[in-house]
Amino acid sequence: MRGVVVFDGDCSFCQGQIRRMRRLTIPGRFEFVARQTDGLEDRFPMLRADEFSTGMRYVAEDGAVSVGADAVYQVARGMRYVRRITWLYRVPGARLVARAMYGWVARNRQRLGPTTRAARR
Repeated sequence: MRGVVVFDGDCSFCQGQIRRMRRLTIPGRFEFVARQTDGLEDRFPMLRADEFSTGMRYVAEDGAVSVGADAVYQVARGMRYVRRITWLYRVPGARLVARAMYGWVARNRQRLGPTTRAARR
């Protein structure tokens, strides 16, 4: 199994960010799955009770789940170019700042992305 990134497939902002991530990730490193995918909760029962408005999820090979900024950090570790600076997430205070910023984005994501299908293309 490889790491699985679970995102809101109904959110145009989220879709755009996932497209960017896919372009930079090392091929075969992750599987990207919309949370609306049939059978997702059967495959990952630990996600059943999750409130996805708080952000994307990263499910590691061992089943550990990271949320929001922590999930972005896990994905960044598997991205070309970006992985070289992921050590910054471990600098004291950086994680708190990243989580606060991610929280703001998660709360405002509907306003940040295009709202029509034509705008998504």
